[in-house]
Amino acid sequence: MTSPVRQDSRTEATRLLCAGTYLDIEFRRRVIEELVEHEERPIAPSLGVDVVPVLAHALRARRQDALTALLLLALWAIFIGVDLATEPEGVPPIWSGLYALVCFVQWSAHATAGRGSAAYVVDRRTLREALKGHRAPLRALVPVIPPVVALGYWIFAFYALFEGADNWLALIFPLVLVLPVWMHRSRVAAVMRAELGKKAFAWAPRALPTSPYHLRIARAIDREQYAGLTIYDPFRPFIGMGSPYEPWSFALELKKREGTVNGTGPFTGRTVIELVRPRLEALREAAAATSRDRLKDLEIEEFVYLPVGPPRPRLDYETETVRRHVTESVDEGGEARRYFLRVRIGAWDEQVVVSVLVRVHTQGGMLVLEVVPHVLTPIKPEFRAVDVIAARGEDDILRDGLRAFLTGPAAGFAAAVSTIRSAVSGFRTWLADPRRAAPDGPAGSVREIAGTRTVSLFQEMDISRYVKTVQDRIASGVRDALRSQGYETDQFEQQIVQISEGGVYIGAMSGGAVAAGSGAQAKNMTKSGGS
Repeated sequence: MTSPVRQDSRTEATRLLCAGTYLDIEFRRRVIEELVEHEERPIAPSLGVDVVPVLAHALRARRQDALTALLLLALWAIFIGVDLATEPEGVPPIWSGLYALVCFVQWSAHATAGRGSAAYVVDRRTLREALKGHRAPLRALVPVIPPVVALGYWIFAFYALFEGADNWLALIFPLVLVLPVWMHRSRVAAVMRAELGKKAFAWAPRALPTSPYHLRIARAIDREQYAGLTIYDPFRPFIGMGSPYEPWSFALELKKREGTVNGTGPFTGRTVIELVRPRLEALREAAAATSRDRLKDLEIEEFVYLPVGPPRPRLDYETETVRRHVTESVDEGGEARRYFLRVRIGAWDEQVVVSVLVRVHTQGGMLVLEVVPHVLTPIKPEFRAVDVIAARGEDDILRDGLRAFLTGPAAGFAAAVSTIRSAVSGFRTWLADPRRAAPDGPAGSVREIAGTRTVSLFQEMDISRYVKTVQDRIASGVRDALRSQGYETDQFEQQIVQISEGGVYIGAMSGGAVAAGSGAQAKNMTKSGGS
């Protein structure tokens, strides 16, 4: 398989996701689970990211964790064996058992906030953030547990040595166990510097999986991630787009204006789309000519959602096939195959992605307009540790060795847990044989998995501005489409004004009650009986 540079192979989002596979074991597990364990699922649309390098780095990080775990396992076997040999018969291995307890406690404390890789466990600030909402004493206690437990072990070991105990094993083996972790840190740091640093990533070859099995999956991802159609499950629509952001729709009866003649042709969904699209393109050109606003990079694409059907290898993503689906679905208004005009804005270095999906129906003398904005939130800030690691020089051996010594117990245990999970994952994949599983739609998106739950106030302001600006262009295009065909536009304009101001529009109402706004209440009171 060749290594072409895809349209989003060099984005900041792709770089951070690749780094996240080394820095967050849970994220890496989810990536491999979605892309490898469920090979029967086509992937969700990739917005601003290239998923193939992310998968390649996830698999490489898993292999490195497995190598570290195997080296540690061999050292632990020697540790326990020597410990048993030096203890009187019938006495359990005291020092190896005690140090194993230290490793477990340290790993458990870090796991409270989320597991890092065997090389880089979660830092204290991340731990505090993760514990927000728990009891204050716990928040204060957990960050100090790992160093206190480790210090307690070393104090006890040296005390026993000074008291005459023959416990040289308790001092030497913990130091020897640091070596695999140190090697692991060095390998990961080398990847961060040579491949995932900001400057290096711009020129490094596109990472690809190495095994034929994973290369087959990578080829399937390349066919699907930027195609003009995607497969969906009816219970999981819009996977990959992010979270819905104030979607809205309305229905309008098409009424001819008095004294007008018929339009130049049939009034269809394509008629509306062809008038909406030039206004969006003009918006992009105006932004590019007058500012550095992200609207200058606005992307417009016709997109089709297809229901789950044939197995993944039989799905056709060729250009002619996609064009045929677009042509047939734009005016059919079907429930299964759904056409959308997708408008995408990648802001904040693709950290915030706004997608506005537009669908138009004109059947039965009605115009139905559906506008569904979605937002992808920024990538987890912990992944930016790649820049800190990449900035450290190769000659920082002493500091890196000390870091390995301090994080060794938890990191070693994390590597072991990761390897056990990888083995279970591999066995589960082999047993399930996903290539022959029933066809299914995407259940998760790599980009969504890595997203935060919140955005900053500046980002929220930008999201709101992008969505409102695009919606205004959509509304003007629909209005001009109505006018060009001789239809009344008063009711349409009234509905658009109400929606844009966050209000509620009701064409006609008999009885009932309506309330709008925060804290609003409505009561419907009727008289019964006499007086």
